[in-house]
Amino acid sequence: MTGPNDHNLTATGPAGRDALSQALSRRRFLALGSAAAATLAGCAAPQTTERFVNETAPVYRVPENRNAGLARTSPLYDSMYGPKLDEQFPLPAIPYYEIDPAFLRQEVADPTGERPGTIVVDTGQRFLYLVRENGRAMRYGVGIGREGFSWSGRAVVQWKQKWPKWTPPAEMIARQPELEPYSAENGGMAPGLDNPLGARALYIFQNGEDTLYRLHGSPEYKSIGKAVSSGCVRLINQDICDLYDRVPTRTPILVI
Repeated sequence: MTGPNDHNLTATGPAGRDALSQALSRRRFLALGSAAAATLAGCAAPQTTERFVNETAPVYRVPENRNAGLARTSPLYDSMYGPKLDEQFPLPAIPYYEIDPAFLRQEVADPTGERPGTIVVDTGQRFLYLVRENGRAMRYGVGIGREGFSWSGRAVVQWKQKWPKWTPPAEMIARQPELEPYSAENGGMAPGLDNPLGARALYIFQNGEDTLYRLHGSPEYKSIGKAVSSGCVRLINQDICDLYDRVPTRTPILVI
């Protein structure tokens, strides 16, 4: 399950919760570095070491007229997060240098111990892992909304959809009555660049029942790595497109 332009960027961080120790090997998870956790706590910028798969050392450049940002730029990420013009709704490039580099797509040592092909969502650390062969995993940064904390456990990706409609659940509409025009009774929100589900959605079912849990894209790239007011598990649109292409339906998923 290798893909083009895979990037290795190692980071470490302590295991945060008892639930994590139940689902993962605590010993292996401690290999994740303190830098990412410190960033989540607002303590320090992450300390990282770059390493590339089938790539020579990159030549970094600083974007012009950039006054702030956490990541340097590279041709690798320029390609990874560049525009996708062949989409139903062409995706603009993502200014990924404004995102903590710990949350950019990268191949890492697998901390989960799960079987290859399994998706693991760590809601506390804000990471999604796609377990690969040979002790490796593809890691994506995610943003977690209120609904993203509402369910955990093992399930499967029951189905996948490109450019889905968005139908907010009744509980969300109760909190935000302005979303009533997008209710199921009103047909939901049409696909598009402003749709909260973004370019792709993976629908999670457990024992044949819809959990209402979704992995989806989002145009709000600055929310990656953060807890936000609503939604499930959001990825950068370019990242959810990558994940969508890597996993078939019935892919197992573990949410912790």
